Amino acid sequence: MLRKMDFSKIFFFVFACLLALTSVSAAPSPKWKIFKRIEKVGRNVRDGLIKAGPAVQVAGQAATIYKG
Repeated sequence: MLRKMDFSKIFFFVFACLLALTSVSAAPSPKWKIFKRIEKVGRNVRDGLIKAGPAVQVAGQAATIYKG
């Protein structure tokens, strides 16, 4: 009974490793340009927000000074 249990644990571990390796190799190929376009749009939005952050902060401070 104990040996059967050990074999099932080993089998499960090997199966999990094979599943992990096949999911990694199943990544989308570079010919799928739609994902690259989505990634590029997301990167541009992120960069725009990072660049606009200080300007928005200055505008907020100016509005506070004007009201105060």
